[in-house]
Amino acid sequence: MVHQSQFADNKSTMAISNTELLKATEKHVRTIFENEGSGHDWWHIHRVRSMAVKLAQAEGADLFIVELAALLHDIDDYKLTNGSQLNKNTIEWLTACQVDPDIILNICKIIDGVSFKGAQVDTSTSNQECKVLQDADRLDAIGAIGIARTFAYGGSRGRSLYDPAIPPVSHDSFKAYQSSTAPTINHFYEKLLLLKDLMQTPTGKAFAEKRHAFMVQYLDQFYSEWDN
Repeated sequence: MVHQSQFADNKSTMAISNTELLKATEKHVRTIFENEGSGHDWWHIHRVRSMAVKLAQAEGADLFIVELAALLHDIDDYKLTNGSQLNKNTIEWLTACQVDPDIILNICKIIDGVSFKGAQVDTSTSNQECKVLQDADRLDAIGAIGIARTFAYGGSRGRSLYDPAIPPVSHDSFKAYQSSTAPTINHFYEKLLLLKDLMQTPTGKAFAEKRHAFMVQYLDQFYSEWDN
């Protein structure tokens, strides 16, 4: 839960326009993620931003809010911060830019609702901007790029590719999902293959169909080569 009392009192920076804020935020985030190697790099954020804008336009969501949230959606991600900085970097950056506290609250709530938290954890939302960003982020987790990112992340955490003796698990809590150290192939069944049916916008669902089909095809090929 984010409270306005968390916002620093920063009088030294003048408020900037929405366009200037987006440009400054892009530069700020790109600096942070330029050389990140786990699949959560700047180009992931760039793709999510581009897709989120497309979905926002199609679904009638607030373009500025969606784009700003997309740029910031990973700077406090638990996978990169060990869960120790919930919204801290987002709040500090937006406060320094003199963004209205109500907008900061909204951005934080949207970002908090984006992440997949386990197969049995409901992450649906009524917030249109969150629906759009959630779908955009999940679309980048599936298909050809999603496969590449999955193995990049698994490699960065020292996980094996596949172990037939370790079955996938349907996690019933975010804590259980976070603590998993299973082989990378398990992640397809524990998350990626579930995302098509979890899309929250019609446009997101349409994009997901082709990407999902490609993952199924990939897994068929993977197993055929594994057993050869």
